[in-house]
Amino acid sequence: MIEGASLNELTPERRLRRLELMITRRLDGLLHGSYLGLLPGPGSEPAGSREYQPGEDEVRRMDWSVTARTNVPHVRTVDADRELGTLVLVDATASMDFGTADFEKRELATAAAAAVGFLTTGAGNRLGAHLLTADGVRRFPARGGRPHLLAILRTLLTAPRALPADQQTGLATAIGGQHRSAGRRGLTVVISDFLDGLDQDGLGPAAPNWERPLRRLAIRHQVLAVQVGDPREQDLPDVGLLTLVDPETGHRREVSTAGRRLRERYAAAAQRQQDTITAAVRRSGAAHLRLRTDRDWVADIVRHVRAQRRLARAARNGGARA
Repeated sequence: MIEGASLNELTPERRLRRLELMITRRLDGLLHGSYLGLLPGPGSEPAGSREYQPGEDEVRRMDWSVTARTNVPHVRTVDADRELGTLVLVDATASMDFGTADFEKRELATAAAAAVGFLTTGAGNRLGAHLLTADGVRRFPARGGRPHLLAILRTLLTAPRALPADQQTGLATAIGGQHRSAGRRGLTVVISDFLDGLDQDGLGPAAPNWERPLRRLAIRHQVLAVQVGDPREQDLPDVGLLTLVDPETGHRREVSTAGRRLRERYAAAAQRQQDTITAAVRRSGAAHLRLRTDRDWVADIVRHVRAQRRLARAARNGGARA
């Protein structure tokens, strides 16, 4: 959780300082060493070959020359990049201006972007950012250094609140732009609630319209999809007559929350929506990190990174044995 007052109750400079202190205090050192960052991956510098492990290795990394010589499938191995390029897309549209717990989803997205920035900023590393707002996408070219990171976060914190129906650019289009802007292989991060582009509010069988561009992005880059959510998006409390407002369209509807059957239908529909998002991210090949406004987001990041490191270590050990 964000300790003390909500971020919105502080000035932008104090918010930045609060985030930086929290991240460096609780996460500093966790992701250092061998340049394995938020999403441990293979890198791009050639380092040899090893035998192909079904279910663990990607076919697109097959080393066909070694396979032909040995008649045994092999994949290329690579060393971690010494200079990490990171491109972050942050969703700051109207649906992110919602929160019923410790803070709003936009605040959580800002915290996640700060974590990515502070933990990947280092000698030779560069960070670029795309901010999706109601006015379109604002782009920050990839640069190194702490001042550049603080400028990105300051813009995100001070971005005006989106008005209903003002949004011109969708998440799918923004991810497509991220793919076109990303240069050499690196880490790309998409921070959003991923509610945009869902068929029938995520309840139908069709894939979200952002799945295909996310899959294209993951073909070349390591992709981390950070989904931010609020508990009330999953469970409707019994608070009597409630006025619900769609932040993207401004549509209002009054709902009586006293009925148990209604709350159960709401929870079931929300679970189907979440299942749609989870399946789409998995099919795209991106890593999936879920953060919620009522949870300790730093602890969730720590658990995710440790799990990714265990998987990477197991893959390396398996390759060494082979």
